[in-house]
Amino acid sequence: MSNHYPATMNLTRTLIIGNSGSGKSWLAKQLAKHLQVPWIDLDLIHWASDEHSIARPRNEALGMARVAASEERWVIEGVYGWMVSELVEQATALIWLCLEDEDCVNNIRQREATRDEKEELLIALLDWAGSYRTREGSSGFAAHQRLFEGFSGSKRQLVNQAEVLAFVSAVLPTD
Repeated sequence: MSNHYPATMNLTRTLIIGNSGSGKSWLAKQLAKHLQVPWIDLDLIHWASDEHSIARPRNEALGMARVAASEERWVIEGVYGWMVSELVEQATALIWLCLEDEDCVNNIRQREATRDEKEELLIALLDWAGSYRTREGSSGFAAHQRLFEGFSGSKRQLVNQAEVLAFVSAVLPTD
């Protein structure tokens, strides 16, 4: 694919999906800053606490996500297919970060390097990221694949760090 392909994407309201550790937040931050639009992390909507242990009631989380998606311009990212599927109609672009599970696990290890490796929440997160391709439910590979295939707007599937970086450099002009 040529390097200018993303220019044809309408990034007005961009949804980014993918496994934990795939780089959704990093990409969302880059795009939101460049486009000067709000960046919404669905983790902050899904979880009622910073510790990622207490989930918000589903209807409350969906309501918050819908309010965010009702804005004119945004970048919204998350792993939660049940929330994303409610927002996909408002999106003009969908980006699926479909990195190998092993890469996602390694990214989380790097990101959380200061945490105790024996910490229960970290172990659970690493197990979760490592099970993306086999995971049942709306936050797994199969559910994301269905969302991606069913999306009729501009879409990209990026399968490794090199593709993500190429996409970013094609979309964001260098200073």
